[in-house]
Amino acid sequence: CDVHSAVFKGSIEEIHAPADVSQVPGHPTHTLKAENEAITAHINERIRPLLSRVQEGKLATQTLLPEIGALLAIDLHYSRKENLLFPYLEQHGVTAPPKVMWGVDDEIRALLKDAAKLAAKGSPETAEKLTEALTRVEEMIFKEENILIPMLIETLSAGEFSNVARESGEIGYCMIAIPPVWQASSAAEATTAPAAPVSGSVQLPTGFLSIPELGRLLDTLPLDITFVGADDTVRYFSQGSERVFPRTKAIIGRKVANCHPPASVHIVEGIINDFKSGKKDHEDFWIKLGDKFVYIRYFAVRDETGTYLGVLEVTQDIKPIQAITGEKRLVSLAGRNRTGLRA
Repeated sequence: CDVHSAVFKGSIEEIHAPADVSQVPGHPTHTLKAENEAITAHINERIRPLLSRVQEGKLATQTLLPEIGALLAIDLHYSRKENLLFPYLEQHGVTAPPKVMWGVDDEIRALLKDAAKLAAKGSPETAEKLTEALTRVEEMIFKEENILIPMLIETLSAGEFSNVARESGEIGYCMIAIPPVWQASSAAEATTAPAAPVSGSVQLPTGFLSIPELGRLLDTLPLDITFVGADDTVRYFSQGSERVFPRTKAIIGRKVANCHPPASVHIVEGIINDFKSGKKDHEDFWIKLGDKFVYIRYFAVRDETGTYLGVLEVTQDIKPIQAITGEKRLVSLAGRNRTGLRA
């Protein structure tokens, strides 16, 4: 990717004519370009002047830390690209460029984090690491502007771009104000056919699952869930391998008040009444149970209009979670595997 962009630098603009959609505020390609302009301005106007003075010995290395920290917001730019734009390219059979670019994005993230750590320590190695990071960022901007964006415009439909624009706010934006949400000019253009659901599956707003998949998925969750409907009857409970509290199918359809000891019924009813009235949306409890530390959470379930649908009870032994220290990352696991160690 680096070699290709270097070879064609200066001639790619002649190959790709400027695209009108990338000039429209709110269009995902326009947003990418706006962020690239903001990133470039931050590098040229904020970081490089400070970096030069640090290299001359006129400023302490720690002076760079706030500006590097601000540049770390580039993660939002890359995350939106990787999680919104790349999936659509892949659906069209364009798989290699996203994979390569994502790898470079991760390298840039790592370089910037390393530079921030070195700056915080006042290390003399900061300037070299930061210079490398800035070069990689600028190279990625060139690739996005001259390779990725033309590829997106060639490949994605108006409906797909509409979906990207609509969901971009879920991830966020880098160094720019929230842009307007771009929409396709007609209903026909905005229609994007979703992946075809499997016959007999349950269609959900964000995908589909077969009944066996749905059942096993819920039972595989590392916690117990129970759902009580708006009529205060038990509708469902999961059957994980390590349940905290016993449940039997006999409780399905039973009034939730009858599922608790008389001494605690008034507490349960109070929680439900607060949920129904809108006074509360959740309530938490925690108890020691033998060698377990049990976290019990109740959530009001509402539809998009706020109408009460029921209560979700979530129970989990959090003692193993409390014992976690340090970090374990996927990249660490990959590193161990590359050296021949078993995961």
